[in-house]
Amino acid sequence: MRNGLEPWHLILVLVVVVLLFGSKKLPEIARGLGKSMRILKAETKAMRDEAPTVERVTASEQPSAMPTATTPAAEAEAEEQPQRKAS
Repeated sequence: MRNGLEPWHLILVLVVVVLLFGSKKLPEIARGLGKSMRILKAETKAMRDEAPTVERVTASEQPSAMPTATTPAAEAEAEEQPQRKAS
C-alpha cells in the first residue's frame, strides 16, 4: 500500500457523491461551500488582526502593579456594590 488514498478511491467517492446529490445539486453545493470558506477566511483574518500582540517582558521590566482595564459595565457594577452593602 503506497498511500491511504489512491486515485481510484477519489473516483469512487466522486461517483457516490454524484449519485447521492445528483448532478444538478452539485454546483449549488460547491457555491455554498465556497461562500462559507470565504466567510471563514475573512473571520479568521479579522480575529488575527484584532488579537493583541503579546510582548515578552522580563521579570525586572515588569511593573509592580498592573493597571486593570475597566469597562462601563464593570464601573457601573463597582458603583452599585457600596450601595448594596449600605442597605
